[in-house]
Amino acid sequence: MVKVKVKKLREDAIIPTYGSKSAAGADLYACTDGETIMIDADQTVIVHTGLSLEIPDGYVGYIYARSGLATKSGLAPANKVGVIDSDYRGEIMVALHNHSGTPQEIRDNERVAQLVIAPVLTALFEEADELSDTARGEGGFGSTGK
Repeated sequence: MVKVKVKKLREDAIIPTYGSKSAAGADLYACTDGETIMIDADQTVIVHTGLSLEIPDGYVGYIYARSGLATKSGLAPANKVGVIDSDYRGEIMVALHNHSGTPQEIRDNERVAQLVIAPVLTALFEEADELSDTARGEGGFGSTGK
């Protein structure tokens, strides 16, 4: 278990919570000062959480869609997966996109995304004139099956 410090930027912000003992993602909550946010069809809106995090070095925070919100309302992060670097100390915000054909609402304190904390491996990129051969080679999109 890794400790992540959480700073409330607004008094009514909700600290992330896990929905079950084995949940990989902790729920992030909208902090809208009591207002309801309307997201029109095919629109993206920034949703505040009222929180900032201190993610330890060697870790990253990933923001993923909540499956229920995505399947029932068509709302999911616009960038598909948000990345929170360990040196970021600003407010955690979720860019929610409405993929449905109808306007959707986000209410204050509603769960809007999930946060997964994961270890990071930093790569050392080394330029090379040649790369090793593999069975796949340069086969790209769809090259390994139908």
